[in-house]
Amino acid sequence: MNEVVYLNGSLVPLDRAKISVLDYGFLYGYGLFETMRAYGGKVFLLDKHLERLDNSLEMLGIKTEGLSLKYAVMDTIRANKLTDARVRIAVSVGEGGTVPDPASCGEPTVLVVATAYKPYPDEVYEKGFRAVISSIRRNSQSPVSTLKSANYLDSLLARQEARKAGVDEALLLNDKGLLAEASMSNIFLLSGGALKTPRVESGILPGITREAVLEIAAKSGIGSTETNITQGELNNAQEAFLTNSVMEIMPLVEVDGMAIGSGSPGPVTRGLMAAYRELVVSTTSGQ
Repeated sequence: MNEVVYLNGSLVPLDRAKISVLDYGFLYGYGLFETMRAYGGKVFLLDKHLERLDNSLEMLGIKTEGLSLKYAVMDTIRANKLTDARVRIAVSVGEGGTVPDPASCGEPTVLVVATAYKPYPDEVYEKGFRAVISSIRRNSQSPVSTLKSANYLDSLLARQEARKAGVDEALLLNDKGLLAEASMSNIFLLSGGALKTPRVESGILPGITREAVLEIAAKSGIGSTETNITQGELNNAQEAFLTNSVMEIMPLVEVDGMAIGSGSPGPVTRGLMAAYRELVVSTTSGQ
C-alpha cells in the first residue's frame, strides 16, 4: 500500500504530496516540528506535544486556526494501518515572496507523516549509548534553542560527528561551556544520589520525555534539579541517560572514551526505564 500523509487538511498518497518551492520552511527553516511515538495505535502524551507545538507556533506568529492536529495525527496513523509508529508533525509559515518577509506568507503548510517504528533491541538498552562532545555549541541566548524548529542543522552536524567517531550520540555544550543536550535528546546525570538535568536557560529544548522523567522521579522519591552542569560533573557522574519521545530512556555509559560510573546502565537508570514503560502502558491503554 502506498504510504499516506496528511497535507494541508487532506490525506494524500506520499508520492502525490507537493509543497511549494517558495515555502519558507524549505527556504529559511521558518517552521517547527514534533516527533512522537504511537503504541498500539495511540500516541503517548499527544496532548503535551500539541500544547508545546501551539506555544511555539504562537512565538513564531504562525496561525493554524481551523486545523485539528490531533485528528490529523490519528487519521494519518489509521490511514497507514499502523500500531507502533513514529509520527512527525511539521508546520511552516507557508509560501511567501522571493524577498525574505514572513508577512508575505499566506496559509501555513501542515504535514503529518506516520511510519512503522521498530524500537531498539533490548541489547542496545542493556549496553547503553556511547557519545562524544561535539564541536557544535548551543546558543543559550537564542530563543530558537528552546524550540523544536526546522532549523535543525546544528543537531545534524553534531550527529555526523558522532557517526564519524563511531559512537551513538554527540553531546553539545552551550556558549558558556556548560552541558546543554545531545543532538536529538535531553540528558540526565545521577550525582550524589540525585538527578540533574540542564536547565532550559542552558539553551535546551524542554523535552516531553524529560518532563515525564522529572515527574516519575518526584513520585519515586528521587531528588532532581534543573541546573547548570559542567563537563567535569558529567565526567564524574555516577550514572547518565538520554531521553526523547521515540527511544524513551537510553543509558549513557561513555563520553569521549571515558566510562560514566561503572560503564554500564546503573540501578537508578534501570528503575526509571521500567517506570517510564509502565507509564506508557497505563496511559496508552486508557485512551
